[in-house]
Amino acid sequence: MSADTVTQPAATGSGTTIYGLVANFDKIDEFLDAVSKVREAGFTKWDTHTPFVVHGLDAAMGIKPTKLPFLVFGAGLTGCTVGIGLQWFTNAFDYPFLISGKPIFSLPANIPVAFELTILFAAISALVGMLAFNGLPQLSHPLHSSRLMKRATDDTFLISIEAADPNFDLITTRELLESLGPLQVEAVEA
Repeated sequence: MSADTVTQPAATGSGTTIYGLVANFDKIDEFLDAVSKVREAGFTKWDTHTPFVVHGLDAAMGIKPTKLPFLVFGAGLTGCTVGIGLQWFTNAFDYPFLISGKPIFSLPANIPVAFELTILFAAISALVGMLAFNGLPQLSHPLHSSRLMKRATDDTFLISIEAADPNFDLITTRELLESLGPLQVEAVEA
């Protein structure tokens, strides 16, 4: 689920609002084929849910690589720069400690602090960035009430399409999902 997704439930003809549709599959090959067809149909606000890692799922969904490594690298580089800069400033200007002809600043003596700040900044940015990019924490979600979703960590493969998707139409989207050969298609109320 993308972090910038703010869903607006769709109103049905009966007056109830739905979050979207969920379809479940029991075979990985059929599931991957269905995922490719949903992507080809042009949906942008949809997701898959599986009980274990399915190789090839990212390619079938058309998922682009994350920008998180660049964020972590930048934060690590910032941590290293802050560590070296702080030690250089304190040793060379703020409180110079000249003894036995040693240099005012010596890089080997300052590597441990720079290394620790590199790791600290990178680890914190990885955690915060992952949470932000995934839109977490999300303590309540309409899919939690889905009967099919309760099996997502057990023995079924799911595709969920949100009603907030620009291409979503309850009837045509249901027909598309049913044409892919799922075991069931369920409407999830908002």
